[in-house]
Amino acid sequence: MKNRTKRITVGLSGLLFVLGTVSFTAAPGARDVASASVVADAWEKSPVYVDPAASDQLSGEQADALAQRIKKADKPVFVAVLPDSFPQQDLFRRLRTETGVTGVYAVRLGGAFDARADRSVLTGNAVRNLVSLVQGEDTPAQLDRFVGQALVQAGGRAPESWGGPGEGISVGALVGVGVVVVAGAGGAYAVVRRKKRRHEEAQRESLAKLSVVVDEDITAFGEELDRLDFHPAEAGADDAMRADYERALDAYEKAKSYMAAATRPEDVRGVTQALEDGRFSLALLAARREGRELPERRAPCFFDPRHGPSVEDAAWAPAGGAERSVPVCAADAARLADGRDPMVRTVATDAGDRRPYWEAGPAYGPWAGGYFGGGILPGLLVGTMLGGMMMSPAYAADYGPGYGDGGGFEGGDYSGADFDPGDFGGGDFGGGGDFGGGGDFGGGSGF
Repeated sequence: MKNRTKRITVGLSGLLFVLGTVSFTAAPGARDVASASVVADAWEKSPVYVDPAASDQLSGEQADALAQRIKKADKPVFVAVLPDSFPQQDLFRRLRTETGVTGVYAVRLGGAFDARADRSVLTGNAVRNLVSLVQGEDTPAQLDRFVGQALVQAGGRAPESWGGPGEGISVGALVGVGVVVVAGAGGAYAVVRRKKRRHEEAQRESLAKLSVVVDEDITAFGEELDRLDFHPAEAGADDAMRADYERALDAYEKAKSYMAAATRPEDVRGVTQALEDGRFSLALLAARREGRELPERRAPCFFDPRHGPSVEDAAWAPAGGAERSVPVCAADAARLADGRDPMVRTVATDAGDRRPYWEAGPAYGPWAGGYFGGGILPGLLVGTMLGGMMMSPAYAADYGPGYGDGGGFEGGDYSGADFDPGDFGGGDFGGGGDFGGGGDFGGGSGF
């Protein structure tokens, strides 16, 4: 993980490793407790590590079978079986930092079990539910069941250091492959160049399409600033009001500069995030001027983020889709309550008509991601055209990974220490019915 290589190279190194080293699972008689770095080093070779002092919980045969299952599924799922005496302070965070790979991390610690994950691979809710599902089972059954469910639901691919399709190929075969690769290098390079040009052209077209929508958003926000007619020196203005106004102006300028500098569709996320920040600042300023209670920070109105911050959640279902709860502004909440249609943001499509943004194609994913970050977007878009496209493996290559919630790295990527510590902090370990944390916790003591 720390020195990643191409899969064909891993295949050869994997062959040499098998010939020249022993299994990562230590002998049952050993009693020294490992450290997080030892676990991370073992995970570089295989997804399952059993501490020597905990070898009575999972046999070498069981560990190997579990490791092969994970490798076959090609998912970034890490498993460790550790004794009670293993250092517990900030355990998951230390393991994630030492390992440096986006993935799912499951730990059996003595008689307790818990897990964490990068949200780009598996959401906090999913991790918590899976941990709760397997509580109370013995180690082999617990790990087998958790891993089975995690492999189905986790995103991304396994780290290349575990080996891949080339693992186990003879040296002669690898040499033969090398000859073919060299002979066809010119043709392969040409194919790659053509694919790259097509990809760049598609990105330019998507960005041009997004530019129209984003420019409308920026213009609408600028008009809101003008209608506000606030003057920092006006009677009754205080420092809090002036600070709100200053943040709104800064957001407006950021949105314009970010859009001017955008070169890829995913760059639009920063633009709409700035506009969302600015509209909340305006909502705070309006409440202060009118002497009302300050609004809580909520997501924008799902139907059209230009409506401003939402005031409540309402039940809604897309055409042919399942009902879900979406954040709505006061006006749309009233329309839904009266049985009327909400005021939906429509955008132009390639067919020449206008449709709701969630039915207009994948290019609008980054636009929506900036408005609805923080992990709420997937639930809002389930069953829509945009939601389905964002679940496809090709989406990240064209429009950036994840649902616009700042993932940055896909499952299995080496990110080093660049990860959200909230995904691996907070909560007590294990705890039976108390989910024990399971991701997205935002720091705190313990793990």
